[in-house]
Amino acid sequence: MAKLKYYDAAAEKLPTIAPKGAVHTEFLRTGRIERRQWSQRERRYLSYDEVAQRTGHKLTTAGETTHKRMNGFHTSIQFPKMIFHRTLAGRPHLGYCHVTAARTHLAQSKDVTWSFYFANFFCDLGDEKHFFERIQTGYSRMYFAVAIEPDAQEGQMTINRSVSDNGLLFRTDDPKVALKNVLMLGARDDTLRRIIRSL
Repeated sequence: MAKLKYYDAAAEKLPTIAPKGAVHTEFLRTGRIERRQWSQRERRYLSYDEVAQRTGHKLTTAGETTHKRMNGFHTSIQFPKMIFHRTLAGRPHLGYCHVTAARTHLAQSKDVTWSFYFANFFCDLGDEKHFFERIQTGYSRMYFAVAIEPDAQEGQMTINRSVSDNGLLFRTDDPKVALKNVLMLGARDDTLRRIIRSL
């Protein structure tokens, strides 16, 4: 893949000169036509660190908003705030944000710990080494939840591949469907699950 170059598009906007009066009267009065400066300004290219910082800020802000919406649904469904983000190496304009983690009881198994994420791209989910595969560079988002468990050797959380579809509880590009799925995972009783299902 070719190395990407990023530049500050906001710095390229040319200043507009407000006309003193109507253009035709200015020409009749002075004989001159006032022209805007069309000279191309030099682009200010951004480093990968600057792009990653801007992407991280946007992801964190979106994560805060998402967490607020999830906890605003019902007082009995409250998720811990565990917001952090990562950007992809070599593509700092792409990244993902972890919003929360919780434990729930799935019908086919015992209690499962899961994490909820969203990304500013859509892709297929692979293994630990190449977790994001076949990234689509459009402007779509991806919301997903994965079952997690502590790794006995390293002590870090890893995907529990024995649960559901290789550890993936759900994946969607629709924020409403994602919110509904997270609320279903967080609901404590069947009455609340029926209400959420009917939405």
